[in-house]
Amino acid sequence: MTTRRAVVTGASSGIGEAAVRALRAGGWDVVGVARRADRLEALDAEVGSVSFAADLTSPADVDALAEHLSSTGDVHALVHVAGGARGTDRVEDGVAEDWRWMFEVNVLSAQRVTAAVLPLLRSSIAEGGHADTLFVTSTAAQTAYPGGSGYNAAKAGESMLARALRLELNGEPIRVTEIAPGMVFTEEFTLNRLGGDRAAAEKVYEGVADPLTAGDVADVIAYALNAPGHVNLDLVTMRPVAQSAQHLLARGPLRPRL
Repeated sequence: MTTRRAVVTGASSGIGEAAVRALRAGGWDVVGVARRADRLEALDAEVGSVSFAADLTSPADVDALAEHLSSTGDVHALVHVAGGARGTDRVEDGVAEDWRWMFEVNVLSAQRVTAAVLPLLRSSIAEGGHADTLFVTSTAAQTAYPGGSGYNAAKAGESMLARALRLELNGEPIRVTEIAPGMVFTEEFTLNRLGGDRAAAEKVYEGVADPLTAGDVADVIAYALNAPGHVNLDLVTMRPVAQSAQHLLARGPLRPRL
């Protein structure tokens, strides 16, 4: 068998970086994609990925990515992690520019990169084989919460993109997987959402026993891509045990009720 190659967006930090590491550890060739070339180069040097710096909100950059991928080999999987949140405003106080940015980075970037890479996935499928698209959304796509409306709307849009794509690809050997994590502790997501306020970001996780890590999500990504080709994990919702629902979060040690 030839080595399978995956494209991972959002690869410069968090879940995207962890997915690059997990797939490389499993023997995949990986092209990591993100804006920050310096971080991609450091990751490449460490794990042997071969990355491509691109801003997925730029059609020209996405076209350049597709050209690069086409000229460097087959593509068997697209893992779309890139996205983000800005602010915690109520609907009535929402900043239009923040909402526009969230739609651009979570929904339009997913559409752009999928449209660009899908022909390459199709052309890489050997007889009896398959290809993969995998989208990391969020439990915010499933349940609204106060102060989350902009991010709720953006992630719900990305989730619906994945679900529609699965229907549109019916009859083709291309799997469409959605992974929706709940609370994940990463170095940047909440910090960026809260405008760099580190104290406020740390308070979000205060007292929570073992939030998910980027590595936890990456393990599920690798499992989904490595599953037998006829098995599709349509939707995987994952949360830390301390988070029973979007709005129900235990703070403090978890203990049996005796």
